[in-house]
Amino acid sequence: MRITLRLVLAIVTTVSVIVVAFTLLQVRQERQRQMGDLERRTALLAESLGETVEPLVGQGHSARLQRIVEKFGNRERLAGVAVYDTKGLPLAVTQTLVAHVATAPKSVIEAIAADRETGDVITIGDKLMYVYVLPLRPEAQIAGALTLFHDANYIQHRLRQIWQTNFLRLLVQALLISLTALFVIRWTLIGSIARMAEWIKRLRKGEVVDASSLSRKDLLNPLATEVTHLAKSLSAAKAAAEEIKLRQGGEALWTPRSLKEHLRSKLQGRPIFLISNREPYIHVKRGKQIDCLVPASGLVTALEPVLAACEGTWIAHGSGDADSLVVDDADRLRVPPAEPKYTLRRVWLTKAEEKGYYYGFANEGLWPLCHIAHTRPVFRADDWQYYRDVNDKFAQVTLTELEGVEEPCVLIQDYHFALLPRLIKERRPDARVGIFWHIPWPNPESFGICPWQRELLHGMLGADLIGFHIQFHCNNFLETVDRVLESRIEWEHFAVRRGNSTTYVKPFPISIAFLDDSAVPGEGTVEPRSKDALLMEFGVRAHYLAVGVDRLDYTKGLLERLRGIERFLEKYPKFQGEFTFVEVGAPSRTHIKQYQDLIAAIEAESDRINWRFQNGNWKPILLLKRHHTSKEIRLFYKAADVCLVTSLHDGMNLVAKEFVAAREDEQGVLILSRFTGASRELCDALIVNPYDIEEIADAIYAALNMAKGEQAVRMRRMRDIVRERNVYRWAADLITDLVQVRVEESQASIAGIRKPR
Repeated sequence: MRITLRLVLAIVTTVSVIVVAFTLLQVRQERQRQMGDLERRTALLAESLGETVEPLVGQGHSARLQRIVEKFGNRERLAGVAVYDTKGLPLAVTQTLVAHVATAPKSVIEAIAADRETGDVITIGDKLMYVYVLPLRPEAQIAGALTLFHDANYIQHRLRQIWQTNFLRLLVQALLISLTALFVIRWTLIGSIARMAEWIKRLRKGEVVDASSLSRKDLLNPLATEVTHLAKSLSAAKAAAEEIKLRQGGEALWTPRSLKEHLRSKLQGRPIFLISNREPYIHVKRGKQIDCLVPASGLVTALEPVLAACEGTWIAHGSGDADSLVVDDADRLRVPPAEPKYTLRRVWLTKAEEKGYYYGFANEGLWPLCHIAHTRPVFRADDWQYYRDVNDKFAQVTLTELEGVEEPCVLIQDYHFALLPRLIKERRPDARVGIFWHIPWPNPESFGICPWQRELLHGMLGADLIGFHIQFHCNNFLETVDRVLESRIEWEHFAVRRGNSTTYVKPFPISIAFLDDSAVPGEGTVEPRSKDALLMEFGVRAHYLAVGVDRLDYTKGLLERLRGIERFLEKYPKFQGEFTFVEVGAPSRTHIKQYQDLIAAIEAESDRINWRFQNGNWKPILLLKRHHTSKEIRLFYKAADVCLVTSLHDGMNLVAKEFVAAREDEQGVLILSRFTGASRELCDALIVNPYDIEEIADAIYAALNMAKGEQAVRMRRMRDIVRERNVYRWAADLITDLVQVRVEESQASIAGIRKPR
C-alpha cells in the first residue's frame, strides 16, 4: 500500500509540477495581454476626454467638469473619472468614487510632479483598479490632471478561471494516469506482496510456515526462503533470552514488549474486551477535514498497551462529532490509525443519556460521594434511570462482541459502569469479568447515603475481580458490602462470597509509562527550558517556581492550595517578589454548576492574592486555564523547584508520578497530599494535610530551603519506585490476577468444592 501511495504521489506530483509550470506561463502571458489591452484602451479614452476637459481646468467651470466626469464615469468597466488641480485636490469626481478618492492617490501626485502620463494598478476600497493619469496643460503649463479609474478585477477573474480550468485538467490527468498505474501494479505486484505479508504475519505469530506455501512463480519466493531462516534464528535467540530472564528472577523492568509476551502466555491467544466511558481516539470535524485526536487521559495512557498487546476490543462511548463517519457497519474501527493493533467499538448515546448517566448520576452523584471532598452528592431518580439504561446498552453491545468467544476476558473501567459486571455475568457466566475502580471508595457511612447502594454493590459483585488503587479502599469496599448485603466476607483472602459466586477485591496501584529518554510519544523530545524563560512568556519574573497540574475539580484542593501559598508569603515575606506559583489547570465538566462555581472561585481567589502581593513584573500566582499538551506540561515539570499535589481525596493522582518521572536531573521537591494513593508509594515527598494551610505554607518553605543533595536522594528513590512499578507492571498484575481467579475457581469446581456456574 505504501509503495502504491508513493507511486500515485509521484505521478500526481510530476503532473502537478508540469501543469503548474505551464499554467504560470499561461497566466503570465494572459496578464500581459489583458493589461496591454487595458492600457491602450484607457490611453485612447483619456486622450479623447482630455481634449474636452483641458480648456475647462483653472477657469472655474466646476459644474461643467462634474457633468462631464459623470457622463463618462458609467461606461463599461470604467469605475469613474476624476480631475485634480496641481495640488492634488479634486475639481470633479464621479459620484461613486467620492468616498475613496477625495484625496488624490499617490500615483496622481507623482504624475503631476513629473508632468508625464502614468498608469498603475492599486487597490481602492475592496477593488483592484487600473489608474491612468493624464497631465492637463491648457496654456502650455500644467494645470492639473485627468485620472481614469478602470475596474481591473475582471483580469484577476480571468486568471482564476485559467487556474481552475487547468486544475480540473490536472485532476483528470492524474486520475487516469494513477488508475492505469494502479491497475498494472495490482496485476503484477500487489497480489505477491499481500501473500508475502500474510505469510510473514503468520511467521511473526510463531506459526510454523514453510516458504513452499508461496507459489514457486511468486516474485518474492526467494525472499521468503531467507526470511524463514531469519525467523528461526530470531525465535531461538528469543527463547534463550526469555530463559535467561526467568533464571535471573524476573528483575527486568516491564516494557510494552514484555507485557505483550506476558499477556500472550496468560491469555493463550484469547482477546481481551475493555470497557470504558472515554474512548482512546476521538474523530472531530475541522472544516471539511476529519482529525483524529488522542484525549488527555491517564486511563487511556494506562490501558492502550494492554489492548495493543493482545489484539483486543475497546468498547467506549463515541463522543466525537465525526466518530460515526469513520466506523464500519458494525460501529467498529481499527486503531491506532497509523498502525492498527486492536478494535475500537463505539457505543452511541443520546444527549439526554449522556446528561443523565455521565454528568448526572456518575459525576454529580458517585464522584462527590466517593471522594468525600465535602461537596454534596446529588441523586435524582431520572439520572439513576439513565445510568441503568446506559449500563444496559453497554451490556448489550459487549455481549454482541463476545459472541463466538470462549471464556472471554472482560475488563470494565471505573464508576460509570457499576452495574455492568452483573449484566454481563448473568448472560455469560463463563466470562472472566473484572472491574477497576479508578477513584476512592468511601467508608460505609458515607456510601450509605446513596439511595441505590444495594443495586450498585450487587452489580459490582457480578465481577470475579474488583480492583482499587490501595488496600484502604479495598477495606472500605468490603466493610460496605458487609453492612449492606447478605454475604460472607473472607478477610484472609479479601473475597466476598454470595451464593455460588466469589468476588476477589485487591489493590493494583496504577502508574505511568516511565520514559527515561524524556520523549513524549507523538510530540518529540522535550528540551528543558529555564524557569526565567517560561515565566517571561507571561511577563513575570521570579527566582523560585512552583507548579500545580490539575483538572479544575473540587477534589484537587485548589482553593486550599492558593490560601496555603498566601499564608507562605505572609509567614515568610522574604519570598515576596521571588516566588511564583503556576497552576496549569484544565477546565473540566463545565456543564455542571459546581464546576462553574469552582472555576469562578479559583479565578477570584487568584486575583485577590495577586492584587494583595504583586509588584511590578512579579506576581505570586499565574493561572493558566486551558488544556495543555504533555510536552507543555513537562516543560513546567522540568523547570519547577516545587510541585504541589494537594488533592483533598484522590484514588492515585498520576501528576505526582509524572513530575518524578520528568526530573532526570534528580532535583525538585514534591509536596503531596496524604489523601492521595500516590502518598503510599512516594514516601520521600513532603506529605501534607491539604486542609492544613499552615502545614502547606511550612512545606513550601522547607522545599525551597532543602539542600540539593537531599533533593537528589529523595528524588532518586522516588524515581526508582515509579520506574519499577510502571503502568506495564500494573496491567500485567491486573490481567494475571483476573485470569488466575477463574482458573482457581474452575479447579475448585472440578474438585467438588463448589458447584459449577
